[in-house]
Amino acid sequence: MTTLRTLSTGLMSLLLVLSALLAAPVLASDSDAEERIRERFADLIPSVQVRSVTASEVPDFYQVSTDESTIYVSGDGQYVLLGEMLRLDPERGVVNLTDEARNGERKAAIEALSAEDMISYPPEGEVKAQMYVFTDIDCGYCRSMHAAMADFHAEGIQINYLGFPRAGPNSASHTKLVSAWCADDQQAAMDQAKAGRSIPEKSCSNPISDQLRLGQALGVSGTPATVLADGRLLPGFRPAADMARVLGIK
Repeated sequence: MTTLRTLSTGLMSLLLVLSALLAAPVLASDSDAEERIRERFADLIPSVQVRSVTASEVPDFYQVSTDESTIYVSGDGQYVLLGEMLRLDPERGVVNLTDEARNGERKAAIEALSAEDMISYPPEGEVKAQMYVFTDIDCGYCRSMHAAMADFHAEGIQINYLGFPRAGPNSASHTKLVSAWCADDQQAAMDQAKAGRSIPEKSCSNPISDQLRLGQALGVSGTPATVLADGRLLPGFRPAADMARVLGIK
Protein backbone atom coordinates (compact mmCIF):
# COMPACT_ATOMS: atom_id res chain seq x y z
CA MET A 1 0.00 0.00 0.00
CA THR A 2 2.82 2.41 0.90
CA THR A 3 4.61 1.73 -2.40
CA LEU A 4 1.40 2.28 -4.37
CA ARG A 5 0.67 5.49 -2.48
CA THR A 6 4.22 6.72 -3.14
CA LEU A 7 3.93 5.80 -6.80
CA SER A 8 0.55 7.52 -7.09
CA THR A 9 1.86 10.67 -5.44
CA GLY A 10 4.91 10.70 -7.69
CA LEU A 11 2.88 10.22 -10.85
CA MET A 12 0.42 12.93 -9.86
CA SER A 13 3.20 15.40 -9.14
CA LEU A 14 4.83 14.60 -12.48
CA LEU A 15 1.73 15.93 -14.22
CA LEU A 16 2.22 19.43 -12.82
CA VAL A 17 3.47 21.86 -15.45
CA LEU A 18 4.79 25.36 -14.88
CA SER A 19 2.40 27.63 -16.77
CA ALA A 20 5.09 30.17 -17.54
CA LEU A 21 7.05 27.61 -19.51
CA LEU A 22 3.98 26.20 -21.21
CA ALA A 23 3.27 29.62 -22.68
CA ALA A 24 6.70 29.79 -24.32
CA PRO A 25 7.01 29.17 -28.07
CA VAL A 26 8.09 25.76 -29.38
CA LEU A 27 11.65 25.58 -30.65
CA ALA A 28 12.33 23.67 -33.85
CA SER A 29 15.45 21.77 -32.82
CA ASP A 30 16.52 20.12 -29.58
CA SER A 31 20.14 19.41 -30.50
CA ASP A 32 21.26 22.06 -28.01
CA ALA A 33 18.79 21.10 -25.28
CA GLU A 34 20.96 22.13 -22.35
CA GLU A 35 21.57 25.60 -23.75
CA ARG A 36 17.88 26.08 -24.52
CA ILE A 37 16.81 24.89 -21.08
CA ARG A 38 19.27 27.20 -19.34
CA GLU A 39 18.21 30.14 -21.50
CA ARG A 40 14.51 29.46 -20.89
CA PHE A 41 14.98 29.38 -17.13
CA ALA A 42 17.16 32.50 -17.18
CA ASP A 43 14.50 34.36 -19.17
CA LEU A 44 11.33 33.20 -17.40
CA ILE A 45 12.29 32.12 -13.88
CA PRO A 46 15.71 33.66 -13.16
CA SER A 47 15.29 33.07 -9.42
CA VAL A 48 15.90 29.34 -10.03
CA GLN A 49 19.59 28.53 -10.35
CA VAL A 50 20.23 25.65 -12.78
CA ARG A 51 23.24 23.64 -11.61
CA SER A 52 23.29 20.83 -14.16
CA VAL A 53 21.35 19.40 -17.10
CA THR A 54 21.70 15.71 -17.99
CA ALA A 55 19.75 13.32 -20.21
CA SER A 56 17.17 11.17 -18.43
CA GLU A 57 15.97 7.68 -19.38
CA VAL A 58 12.81 9.18 -20.89
CA PRO A 59 13.44 10.28 -24.50
CA ASP A 60 13.72 14.05 -24.94
CA PHE A 61 13.42 14.77 -21.22
CA TYR A 62 16.34 16.08 -19.22
CA GLN A 63 17.08 15.90 -15.52
CA VAL A 64 17.71 19.43 -14.28
CA SER A 65 19.32 19.96 -10.89
CA THR A 66 18.57 23.34 -9.36
CA ASP A 67 19.69 24.91 -6.11
CA GLU A 68 16.54 23.54 -4.45
CA SER A 69 15.42 20.35 -6.19
CA THR A 70 15.62 18.04 -9.19
CA ILE A 71 13.04 18.45 -11.97
CA TYR A 72 12.56 17.21 -15.54
CA VAL A 73 12.37 19.46 -18.59
CA SER A 74 11.57 18.62 -22.20
CA GLY A 75 14.34 19.12 -24.73
CA ASP A 76 12.56 22.08 -26.29
CA GLY A 77 12.43 23.81 -22.90
CA GLN A 78 8.63 23.98 -22.86
CA TYR A 79 7.49 21.41 -20.31
CA VAL A 80 8.54 20.95 -16.71
CA LEU A 81 7.62 17.85 -14.71
CA LEU A 82 7.82 18.11 -10.94
CA GLY A 83 8.44 15.01 -8.84
CA GLU A 84 10.50 11.84 -8.86
CA MET A 85 11.01 9.70 -11.94
CA LEU A 86 10.24 6.05 -11.25
CA ARG A 87 10.98 3.03 -13.43
CA LEU A 88 8.97 -0.17 -13.08
CA ASP A 89 11.72 -2.75 -13.37
CA PRO A 90 10.76 -6.45 -13.61
CA GLU A 91 13.83 -7.44 -11.58
CA ARG A 92 14.30 -4.54 -9.15
CA GLY A 93 10.69 -3.46 -8.75
CA VAL A 94 10.00 0.27 -8.41
CA VAL A 95 13.31 2.05 -9.04
CA ASN A 96 13.65 5.70 -8.04
CA LEU A 97 15.76 7.05 -10.90
CA THR A 98 15.79 10.55 -9.44
CA ASP A 99 17.34 9.41 -6.19
CA GLU A 100 19.88 7.20 -7.95
CA ALA A 101 20.99 10.10 -10.12
CA ARG A 102 21.27 12.37 -7.09
CA ASN A 103 23.62 9.91 -5.40
CA GLY A 104 26.36 11.17 -7.69
CA GLU A 105 25.62 14.78 -6.79
CA ARG A 106 25.65 14.01 -3.08
CA LYS A 107 28.89 12.03 -3.40
CA ALA A 108 30.58 14.95 -5.15
CA ALA A 109 29.28 17.42 -2.56
CA ILE A 110 30.58 15.32 0.33
CA GLU A 111 33.96 14.84 -1.32
CA ALA A 112 34.24 18.62 -1.71
CA LEU A 113 33.99 19.12 2.06
CA SER A 114 37.09 19.51 4.18
CA ALA A 115 37.61 18.44 7.78
CA GLU A 116 37.25 22.07 8.84
CA ASP A 117 33.71 22.11 7.43
CA MET A 118 32.41 19.61 10.00
CA ILE A 119 32.39 18.75 13.69
CA SER A 120 33.74 15.22 13.65
CA TYR A 121 33.74 12.35 16.13
CA PRO A 122 36.32 9.73 15.08
CA PRO A 123 36.69 6.42 16.94
CA GLU A 124 39.87 5.81 18.91
CA GLY A 125 40.86 2.87 16.74
CA GLU A 126 40.63 2.23 13.01
CA VAL A 127 38.13 4.28 11.03
CA LYS A 128 36.31 1.67 8.96
CA ALA A 129 33.63 3.99 7.56
CA GLN A 130 32.34 7.54 7.82
CA MET A 131 28.85 9.00 8.05
CA TYR A 132 28.03 12.59 7.11
CA VAL A 133 25.08 13.55 9.28
CA PHE A 134 22.92 16.64 8.85
CA THR A 135 21.84 17.36 12.40
CA ASP A 136 19.72 19.70 14.53
CA ILE A 137 20.48 20.40 18.19
CA ASP A 138 16.81 20.21 19.22
CA CYS A 139 15.87 17.10 17.22
CA GLY A 140 14.97 14.16 19.48
CA TYR A 141 16.29 11.47 17.16
CA CYS A 142 19.46 13.51 16.59
CA ARG A 143 20.01 13.43 20.34
CA SER A 144 19.37 9.68 20.39
CA MET A 145 21.99 9.21 17.68
CA HIS A 146 24.48 11.34 19.58
CA ALA A 147 23.84 9.41 22.79
CA ALA A 148 24.77 6.24 20.87
CA MET A 149 28.14 7.66 19.77
CA ALA A 150 30.06 4.98 21.69
CA ASP A 151 28.17 2.28 19.76
CA PHE A 152 29.15 3.84 16.43
CA HIS A 153 32.75 4.10 17.57
CA ALA A 154 32.72 0.45 18.61
CA GLU A 155 31.83 -0.38 14.99
CA GLY A 156 34.69 1.79 13.71
CA ILE A 157 32.34 4.48 12.36
CA GLN A 158 33.27 8.16 12.35
CA ILE A 159 30.41 10.66 12.65
CA ASN A 160 30.82 13.96 10.81
CA TYR A 161 28.20 16.58 11.69
CA LEU A 162 26.85 19.24 9.36
CA GLY A 163 24.33 21.77 10.62
CA PHE A 164 20.71 21.57 9.52
CA PRO A 165 18.53 23.77 11.77
CA ARG A 166 15.04 22.64 10.77
CA ALA A 167 13.46 25.91 11.90
CA GLY A 168 15.69 27.79 9.49
CA PRO A 169 18.11 30.70 9.83
CA ASN A 170 17.68 33.08 12.76
CA SER A 171 15.98 30.33 14.79
CA ALA A 172 16.96 29.18 18.28
CA SER A 173 18.25 25.91 16.81
CA HIS A 174 20.39 27.84 14.34
CA THR A 175 21.85 29.93 17.17
CA LYS A 176 22.71 26.80 19.16
CA LEU A 177 24.48 25.22 16.19
CA VAL A 178 26.43 28.41 15.57
CA SER A 179 27.38 28.57 19.26
CA ALA A 180 28.65 24.99 19.17
CA TRP A 181 30.58 25.68 15.99
CA CYS A 182 32.17 28.83 17.44
CA ALA A 183 33.05 27.24 20.80
CA ASP A 184 36.68 26.75 21.74
CA ASP A 185 35.93 23.04 22.18
CA GLN A 186 33.38 22.16 19.49
CA GLN A 187 32.88 18.58 20.62
CA ALA A 188 32.32 19.52 24.27
CA ALA A 189 29.83 22.21 23.28
CA MET A 190 27.99 19.82 20.96
CA ASP A 191 27.90 17.17 23.69
CA GLN A 192 26.31 19.61 26.13
CA ALA A 193 23.81 20.98 23.62
CA LYS A 194 22.79 17.49 22.48
CA ALA A 195 22.21 16.57 26.13
CA GLY A 196 19.75 19.45 26.43
CA ARG A 197 22.05 21.65 28.47
CA SER A 198 22.61 25.30 27.62
CA ILE A 199 25.91 26.44 26.15
CA PRO A 200 27.35 29.96 25.98
CA GLU A 201 25.99 31.85 23.00
CA LYS A 202 28.78 32.68 20.59
CA SER A 203 29.10 34.11 17.12
CA CYS A 204 31.82 33.83 14.51
CA SER A 205 32.27 33.14 10.82
CA ASN A 206 30.55 29.78 10.38
CA PRO A 207 29.12 27.46 7.69
CA ILE A 208 25.76 26.62 9.30
CA SER A 209 23.54 28.55 6.87
CA ASP A 210 25.56 27.22 3.93
CA GLN A 211 25.19 23.68 5.26
CA LEU A 212 21.43 24.15 5.61
CA ARG A 213 21.24 25.19 1.95
CA LEU A 214 23.53 22.32 0.96
CA GLY A 215 21.32 19.82 2.75
CA GLN A 216 18.21 21.17 1.06
CA ALA A 217 19.91 20.98 -2.34
CA LEU A 218 20.90 17.36 -1.65
CA GLY A 219 17.36 16.32 -0.75
CA VAL A 220 17.50 16.53 3.05
CA SER A 221 14.08 17.37 4.49
CA GLY A 222 14.45 16.31 8.12
CA THR A 223 16.99 15.29 10.71
CA PRO A 224 19.01 13.30 11.30
CA ALA A 225 19.83 12.62 7.66
CA THR A 226 22.94 10.64 6.79
CA VAL A 227 24.84 10.82 3.52
CA LEU A 228 27.18 7.90 2.90
CA ALA A 229 30.46 8.08 1.00
CA ASP A 230 28.76 6.65 -2.11
CA GLY A 231 26.12 9.40 -2.05
CA ARG A 232 23.20 7.43 -0.65
CA LEU A 233 20.88 9.45 1.58
CA LEU A 234 19.44 7.68 4.63
CA PRO A 235 16.81 9.59 6.60
CA GLY A 236 16.29 9.04 10.31
CA PHE A 237 18.24 7.38 13.10
CA ARG A 238 19.43 3.80 12.74
CA PRO A 239 21.30 1.88 15.45
CA ALA A 240 25.04 1.52 14.98
CA ALA A 241 24.86 -2.21 14.26
CA ASP A 242 22.34 -1.61 11.47
CA MET A 243 24.49 1.15 9.99
CA ALA A 244 27.55 -1.10 10.11
CA ARG A 245 25.69 -3.63 7.95
CA VAL A 246 24.54 -0.91 5.54
CA LEU A 247 28.12 0.31 5.29
CA GLY A 248 29.36 -3.21 4.62
CA ILE A 249 31.72 -3.37 7.59
CA LYS A 250 29.81 -6.01 9.53
